Amino acid sequence: MKAVILKSPGDVDQLEYTELPIPETRPDEVLIKVKAISINPVDTKTRKGEGMYGLMKKDHPLILGWDISGVVEKSKSSDFKVGDEVFGMLNFPGNGNAYAEYVVAPASQLAIKPKNISFEEAAASTLAALTSWQALVVNGKVQKGQNVLIHAASGGVGHFAVQLAKYLGATVTGTSSAKNKDFVLSLGVDHYIDYHTYDWPKQKSEYDFVLDTVGGNNINNSIEVAKSGGTIISIPTGLNEEITEKAKSKGINSYFILVKSNGKHMKEIASLLENKTIKPHISTVFSFDEIKKAHLQLESGRTVGKVVVV
Repeated sequence: MKAVILKSPGDVDQLEYTELPIPETRPDEVLIKVKAISINPVDTKTRKGEGMYGLMKKDHPLILGWDISGVVEKSKSSDFKVGDEVFGMLNFPGNGNAYAEYVVAPASQLAIKPKNISFEEAAASTLAALTSWQALVVNGKVQKGQNVLIHAASGGVGHFAVQLAKYLGATVTGTSSAKNKDFVLSLGVDHYIDYHTYDWPKQKSEYDFVLDTVGGNNINNSIEVAKSGGTIISIPTGLNEEITEKAKSKGINSYFILVKSNGKHMKEIASLLENKTIKPHISTVFSFDEIKKAHLQLESGRTVGKVVVV
């Protein structure tokens, strides 16, 4: 099978096309012929030796990627049969081996792809959608009537989080650069913020829940506007002791989460996709031969929604 391996950490030239044997399937696993994959910031970070590289560096050959959709070719699970169209985020955190024509996946991490969405849309609705679900529903426990702030609402995680928060009944504010204002408004936000011009320290503390998808100094902006008793979840980086204490002094719960593969949560997302409660936005679709271009597009910082490879 055709696959892309990472020769060593570095730039996109470290991604190399090769031929590998089709992987063997073990009990409770399925073999999937991949139809589409999606690229996430963790892919590019891991390629450079950051992200998941520390967990994966002993694997040879090292194949990046976690988000897939495709068709079951072989099944050793009672949950899926040959011919089923499935999607999921595989073995995260760990090695998902998604940059390949075939992947082996634990059945417990998959869901049936809704018939009314494409393989591209399914692949786009994996890591980013799962992150939003686990942040807002599992950890944040966002409730109807709450005031929610989603940073970088035009991004991969952000655009799912806005839609999910609206589904949960929250009043939602989304941030982005001005050029993406119309897109963020189209997602259904109640209020919009251009983060380039917003004076965070002068704003009142009004948010019950804040999802920080940016990291860095942005966590301080989140603390400025979260109310006492509120919750801040940051996903790009961990929170240092100074930040944690600053939030605590204001009565704010703040913590970092790392998304984890979960078939039950994927089935929840599949249901929301099927009834059109949430919809992925795909900014660019690349061919499998254009993996390097897909990485460069994501690293440009100008991607709205998701990047998909077919």
